[in-house]
Amino acid sequence: MDMPVSQASEPGKRQGHAPDIDTTTRRPPHLDQIAGWGSDLDRAQRPAEPKERRPARLEGLHWHEVTPQVAHVPVLHSSERPGLTPIFGSPLPPRGLSGLVRRFAFGYSENDLRHWLLLLFADRVDTVEGLVEDVAHGHLPRLYAETGGRAELKHNPRAAAIKATALVAGVALIVAWRRSSSRR
Repeated sequence: MDMPVSQASEPGKRQGHAPDIDTTTRRPPHLDQIAGWGSDLDRAQRPAEPKERRPARLEGLHWHEVTPQVAHVPVLHSSERPGLTPIFGSPLPPRGLSGLVRRFAFGYSENDLRHWLLLLFADRVDTVEGLVEDVAHGHLPRLYAETGGRAELKHNPRAAAIKATALVAGVALIVAWRRSSSRR
């Protein structure tokens, strides 16, 4: 890279490098696209400074700690935490085989792959349990519609045709196998 001698010899400028920037006084122009850049700058230079409230919103609270929520159902939580957080959600307590798998999964740390794979497996088991429960109560699920069959037919007809062909071939094979086994 050819630079004029006077420009290359200026203090603070090196050949082929950006000039040194003092981040406490001004924001580098090439970092304007990074969301949240400058949050550790001096308050007058912070990007959110005009939006921050003075005084802060949470000053003068009438309570010092949140009253803990009472658990009426089993609540699964990370093995890294000694207990429940003061506020938690419990919309769907663990139940059945999927609940057993979830309890087993929470025995592992969250940074362990087994934890997350077991939770994914528990979701699949819960889906099957829901289908069995629906059939037991006399409700036949509309699997084609509920799994996005109409949307696939509209937006990806080739894949829908392949799946339909595979289904017809599978049913034909099962019927042929049953006929051949009943003749013996």
